[in-house]
Amino acid sequence: MQFENRKNKMPEKNKKIIIVGGGAAGFFAAIACAENDPKAEVIILEKSAQVLGKVKISGGGRCNVTHACFEPKELVKYYPRGAKEMLGPFHRFMTGDTMEWFENRNISLKIEVDNRVFPTSDNSQSIINCLMESAEKAGVKILYKTGVEKFELQESGWFVTTTSGEHFIANKLMLATGSSNQIWEQLKKLNIKCIEPVPSLFTFNIKDERIEGLMGLSVKDVSIKINGCNLETSGPMLITHWGMSGPAILKLSSVAARNLSDLKYNFEICINFSGHHNKEEVLELLQCYKLNEPKKFVCLQPQSETPARLWKRLCLHAGIGENQNWADTTNIKLKELSNSIVESNFKVSGKSTFKEEFVTSGGVALDEIDFKKFASKKYPHLYFAGEILDIDALTGGFNFQAAWTGAYIAGHAMASDM
Repeated sequence: MQFENRKNKMPEKNKKIIIVGGGAAGFFAAIACAENDPKAEVIILEKSAQVLGKVKISGGGRCNVTHACFEPKELVKYYPRGAKEMLGPFHRFMTGDTMEWFENRNISLKIEVDNRVFPTSDNSQSIINCLMESAEKAGVKILYKTGVEKFELQESGWFVTTTSGEHFIANKLMLATGSSNQIWEQLKKLNIKCIEPVPSLFTFNIKDERIEGLMGLSVKDVSIKINGCNLETSGPMLITHWGMSGPAILKLSSVAARNLSDLKYNFEICINFSGHHNKEEVLELLQCYKLNEPKKFVCLQPQSETPARLWKRLCLHAGIGENQNWADTTNIKLKELSNSIVESNFKVSGKSTFKEEFVTSGGVALDEIDFKKFASKKYPHLYFAGEILDIDALTGGFNFQAAWTGAYIAGHAMASDM
């Protein structure tokens, strides 16, 4: 009896899986699916000539892979939208699992002081190469310059039409297209509810004499709130050519994304440059300066860790001259200075995209999704992951983690679902 040599024979494909979108979520799902079902034909359709573009530019070209927060209940606090829905999925595939996944593929990672996780190469190409090589090894096929025009469910499966007129019939279809209005419009035709997208990670445009010419100056710890609504964040802040940026501003833009869209990005913020001290505490500190160092100039003695140039501007704004010493500064002026430090109001007139790392709030409504599979509740074998969903997070690797988690779960579901 002769036995057929199957050692190098490719397994026969018994189902076709189409993944639309060659970004982080699309690749991660394709790899998970193909590795867990070698008999499945897994195809990524990418509309552009390149894949993994957002991975390339993430973290200033270093790729902020994830964040070193290892408790699901703590991790979800960084998600203004999707916190409740992601709690269960994070118990299945967490930040530590992401790190292990890459390290098992010979990608060494490091945790920086702010808990962001990067490849030790400090080069996003390391992550891109890993994903490309893993996809190739798993037998994933990638079709470039293949945009999707429409998709519809037929008896034979999902009928996908590309912009070039090519057709695919898939047993399972996954959408990982990021912020794509065209795909969202297609989903609405299928009666799948989508939340109108708005930017959720941006800097504030501010013209104010107190910060004019101070671009590049950073303040270690501030508290910022939006006047008129109960939203507040804290952390480092950066003064830029166009206004204000830095973690505290970006965090606020994410938390208040929909509120600020409704305000058409014209609003007022109140900044506490002392961090978390109140006016009474700051005034007491200023009075101590006046008592203990009466002959020193106020403008030359910054309070706490306030940068010297900004301190001088706050003093001038409070009516304290450059050559005025503490002894000659009245308590009324000290109160004005404490107000200037703790409650500085700034008018925001517009926004600017945070570098090229554009994130939106909006997408497929979360009550449309079965988060045990990251699949549609209404349509069989239609899956989602990444920014196409109405899930977004603060800056720091959290948006990537949501993509890895959703894609991993969807990939496994596509491999096992009949």
